[in-house]
Amino acid sequence: MASDAQEGEEQEQEQEQQQAPQRIQIFPTPTNAISPFWREKYEREAKKYWDIFYKRHQDRFFKDRHYLDKEWGHYFSGSGKKVLLEVGCGAGNTIFPLLATYPDVFVYACDFSPRAVNLVKIHKDFKESRVSAFVCDLTVDDLMKEIPPSSIDIVTMIFVLSAVSPEKMPLALQNIRKILKERFTCKDQKISENFYVRGDGTRAFYFSNEFLTSLFEENGFHVEELGLCCKQVENRSRELVMNRRWIQAVFCHSDDASSSSSMEASVKIDLPGEEYIEPKVRENTLTEVVNNFDVDMSEGVAVDMFGISPFNDNETVVVNLGESKYKIEVLSKEYQHTCKSTGLMLWESARLMASVLAGNPTIVAGKRVLELGCGCGGICSMAAVVSADLVVATDGDTNALDLLSRNVNSNIKPPFLDKLITKRLQWGNRDHIEAIKEINNRGFDVIVGTDVTYIPEAILPLFATAKEMISSKGGITVDWEPALILCHVFRRVDEPSILSAASKFGFRLVDKWHAGTPSNQSKSIINSWFSENAFKDCIPSTALNIMYFQIE
Repeated sequence: MASDAQEGEEQEQEQEQQQAPQRIQIFPTPTNAISPFWREKYEREAKKYWDIFYKRHQDRFFKDRHYLDKEWGHYFSGSGKKVLLEVGCGAGNTIFPLLATYPDVFVYACDFSPRAVNLVKIHKDFKESRVSAFVCDLTVDDLMKEIPPSSIDIVTMIFVLSAVSPEKMPLALQNIRKILKERFTCKDQKISENFYVRGDGTRAFYFSNEFLTSLFEENGFHVEELGLCCKQVENRSRELVMNRRWIQAVFCHSDDASSSSSMEASVKIDLPGEEYIEPKVRENTLTEVVNNFDVDMSEGVAVDMFGISPFNDNETVVVNLGESKYKIEVLSKEYQHTCKSTGLMLWESARLMASVLAGNPTIVAGKRVLELGCGCGGICSMAAVVSADLVVATDGDTNALDLLSRNVNSNIKPPFLDKLITKRLQWGNRDHIEAIKEINNRGFDVIVGTDVTYIPEAILPLFATAKEMISSKGGITVDWEPALILCHVFRRVDEPSILSAASKFGFRLVDKWHAGTPSNQSKSIINSWFSENAFKDCIPSTALNIMYFQIE
């Protein structure tokens, strides 16, 4: 017979169990695993179950995915027509927002549910000229029956692999790889395994880390140092972000690891997991290991490795602004993707803003104008100086400023040349700011910046500098207030971040405009700058935006 104490303890435990919240078991325990029969049935009839899903929900289950433009917009935009494959397209919640944002995109859309593919085809925005939709089981059907090999720029797979058996995931990826573009796709470019010829006749062998190490060790060298260097390079003119990787290594004679004579091999990786070697020999010196991965592969390396400077190999771009034609010298495209100096190129945002200023001279007429981050082109400043009272074109890069001076002197003649001044201005640099104030101590009526918002760390210094330079004494006319005008493509800095930084320095957004969705507001300041035909003729990219700020 249990004692009173034991009986009380049992009652207390029973009460605790009754009061304890119920636990919901999300995943079954191993003892509750489904039988082999059902496991095989779910695999065999996967298409059937997804078809029933779309029969029940139609296009109401998933929301349209507008966030793809914000997250990965730089992959979809840029020059040239992009070809996209949407795997597991469902009812088209991914492809139709992309088609609306990027008019140059062509989409192949596939799903292994026939009902889902049919939902795509009956969508109000479906056009055969822009979308090819077909049924495909990625783990079984060959994509090349519907898509030419090596023809796809981008493949999207939104919540697709999570619906595929783990053992079949490799089959899906192998299928996709066959239709995705590669750097070297032409059969005439491959010389031998991992050895290719480029379009200019130069050749490149792609190494693995293991092959490189074995190569030196088998030929009498000892690996002393071996490290991977990484750098992200942004080609803003083509709206591309490239991850550059290469290996920095030091090899010594195997019979004397302490020898002061060494060979350094710098291996540059252009594709994930693939490398090509560009060797150089230094005697009686040891190489520092690059630990912070912040390596400059621009002009210094070009001179060191090849004895040439990319800044001696420029090209001329012709820019037509109304009746005026400007010949702008810029860095050759051959070097743009590895050059650290982004100011040596001509951006689409600058082309658009220069067209706006040339077509609407009242924006700057009789005013003092400052251009921030004008780069080597300075075409906004050149367009403005025709009507403005004073124009100061600035950039923080001395290489860009040197080329800017050449471009200004070759395109602008007196008396306009006397009104256009080029100065160095690193945002937040007190000496640079004071030097410009000596030229114009009354502040500027109009400040223009094109594609100057792409580095997160530079946004606050940008607005701080603009606040210092903008006129604080009101407008030169009753109906004009000093303005900061920014034209850009949103990349690593989004609109809320820009607005937050602007407000910290007393700027308020008065108007904004997006090239893909022209404003219909009759009172819009920016919309009044564009004629009906201008939307077709002078907008180089639908990803461009203009923001118009004034001081609070």
